Amino acid sequence: MAFCSDIGILASRGALMLSVLLATAFLARQLWGWVADRIGGLNTVLAGSACQVLGMAGFLMTQDEAGLFLVAAAYGLGFSGIVPAYVLTVRELFPAREAAWRVPVLLFCSLGGMAAGAWLAGFLYDRFGSYAIAWEVGIAFNLANLALVGTLALRQGPRLRPALA
Repeated sequence: MAFCSDIGILASRGALMLSVLLATAFLARQLWGWVADRIGGLNTVLAGSACQVLGMAGFLMTQDEAGLFLVAAAYGLGFSGIVPAYVLTVRELFPAREAAWRVPVLLFCSLGGMAAGAWLAGFLYDRFGSYAIAWEVGIAFNLANLALVGTLALRQGPRLRPALA
């Protein structure tokens, strides 16, 4: 909403864009579950992270209202499947008896990272007076994540599997 206000779009339209993002994320969560059933958690994390990077880049490339609605929906698509896919990845790669401590640590780190990212974006905006730098830093962190997850996925090899019954 603040981003929209800063580029001359009404805050109410920004709130609507946020609603579109969240609605898309809510609906896409089912799609990501279907994808994860077929390609596994780690490859789903990789795909969701790639979609998220593209969505973030879209925020840098458009400043008009219609474009931002489209980008908000695209970002919601990528954003929605990542955390559940991380949990699925833990379950796929580690014994079930370790889930009781691995999943909470994973959720703490991922949600802490999201919170720190939002704080960092606000800090960068206050320092530079532009959201562009915040988006660029977010993209850089997501590209680093893609490199790490991509390396793990390559080490694991292809994981296409039939849908679970």
